[in-house]
This record gives sequence, structure tokens and C-alpha cells, in this order.
Amino acid sequence: MRPELLKGHLDALLLAVLEQGPRHGYAVIEALRADSGGALDLPTGTVYPALHRLERAGLIASNWETVGGRRRRGYHLTPTGEGVLVEQRAVWDQFATAVTAVLARRPWPATA
Repeated sequence: MRPELLKGHLDALLLAVLEQGPRHGYAVIEALRADSGGALDLPTGTVYPALHRLERAGLIASNWETVGGRRRRGYHLTPTGEGVLVEQRAVWDQFATAVTAVLARRPWPATA
């Protein structure tokens, strides 16, 4: 998948992965890869800065833990992050429906 297709969607993807439960950074990368059937195989240089940005924004929080003698940072959603994820899913649903309608030449669903 071309990286430019992720613009504007990476944060929502990371929040969705963390909704499944706390994870350390590399586990976030593995979950994105697994959940997307390998289509989202993102480099650490993309994911870690985004995690740090989400933490600064208060959407996720982290804590250091030691596992097997190695220190690693675990990330989890905050209540604010959960709310933003709900909003981002609604935005994505509307965007995906519109793009599918245009590309498949299907009429836009009528709104009530």
C-alpha cells in the first residue's frame, strides 16, 4: 500500500489497534500488519512518532514496563482517545461510502 494513502488515517488506525488493549510499540506495528492482512506493514519511523504525537495530544498514555529483562513502553487509550476514535470511525464511514459510490458509479445513499 502506498504511504500517501495513509495520510489523515494513521492516527485512527493506531487508536483502533490500542482499543483492543494496551500494547508496546512493536506490538502495535504487528497488530496493524496482522489486522490488515499484511497491507499495513509500517516502519517504526512512521509509527513511533505518531504514537508520541498521540500521547502529547492526550489521546493515548504510556508507561514503562520491564518484560524479560527489557524495558519497553506500553501504550493505552485514554477516555479522550476513545471519544476521538468514535468520531474518526464516523468520518471514515462517510468518506469510504462516498469514495465507493464514485468509484463504483453507485448513487450516494439517501439520507433521512
